[in-house]
Amino acid sequence: MMSATMRFLSILLLTACWCSGQQRPRAPEIGIPSGTLARGPLDAITDVSGVRVGHATVIRGNSVRTGVTVILPHGGNLFREKVPGAVFVGNAFGKLAGSTQVEELGEIETPIALTSTLNVPRVADGLLDYMLALPGNEQVRSINPLVGETNDGTLNDIRGRYCGSAEVRAAIDSAKGGSVEEGAVGAGTGTIAFGWKGGIGTASRKAGPYVVGVLVQSNFGGTLTMAGAPVGRELAGRGPNSGNGSIVMVVATDAPVDARNLKRMAARTMFGLARTGSSGSNGSGDYGIAFSTNRTPSRLLGNDECSPLFVAVIEATEEAIYNSLLQAVTITGNGRTVEALPIERTVEILRKYGVVAR
Repeated sequence: MMSATMRFLSILLLTACWCSGQQRPRAPEIGIPSGTLARGPLDAITDVSGVRVGHATVIRGNSVRTGVTVILPHGGNLFREKVPGAVFVGNAFGKLAGSTQVEELGEIETPIALTSTLNVPRVADGLLDYMLALPGNEQVRSINPLVGETNDGTLNDIRGRYCGSAEVRAAIDSAKGGSVEEGAVGAGTGTIAFGWKGGIGTASRKAGPYVVGVLVQSNFGGTLTMAGAPVGRELAGRGPNSGNGSIVMVVATDAPVDARNLKRMAARTMFGLARTGSSGSNGSGDYGIAFSTNRTPSRLLGNDECSPLFVAVIEATEEAIYNSLLQAVTITGNGRTVEALPIERTVEILRKYGVVAR
């Protein structure tokens, strides 16, 4: 096991690299502890076997900063091989298309897409184009596309609605397992969190023999807290931070759980969100979506057996939000600039409060 001194020296070296303009770090690389559960090998939603993630990032001229992110529970025909799923609504100031059927039937039958608020109908239509064209779906007359959103109208010309079928298809075609691109990409291209540049973030935890992964699209406000340290208060963050904006948190697991316990897992995303300092304002649409890749279990987990999964959701959600901030870069668009979270100063604050080694 690495000594405290070696951890400190490693963090110093990595911080020097980040400050010289090299690739930005993730939470483990600056020493933020994992919590009570171990991280997965990739520390990403793709640690759940079969899950794939893809992005289409749309940057045009001086005013378009938007995109689409898709999460595929598996690589097959989701309409023919539906996965158990659930939605939990923390605050319903949002446009989560397809949620009522998921609530009623407990199934997800398309890729999950994330995008900008006014793009939701166009992205849903793009999912329909993709699903209807799949072999085996020639006679299908009803499909329930699941599309979440946050409002990227500060950095993006949101009224232009630049994401449609082509962008959905590009995101799906790029979807893969392995490491996940984070920060100002896909649906996170134009988002803001705590007054700093937000975006896409992911993390995972091991819960006994099972894996839980989370991916977020962060675009909300409050006072940033990282592993208990008052980072936002110390930084006095710049930029828009009314508390409004929204977040969508997608949970994947390979555990044998039904839709009812998946909804309970989705609800735990709100605990992870709260740990980061979210203000939960009126204008913040806060949603959790959960699914299991274990479609035909021989036995479902009982209620008591789900407690480790709940802890995994909370810890992975919290860290995914940190990663969305740590990985995001400064973005200028639509006549405004939103700065990236300053890494060196953030690490100093984390040291001050004993989160990382001195």
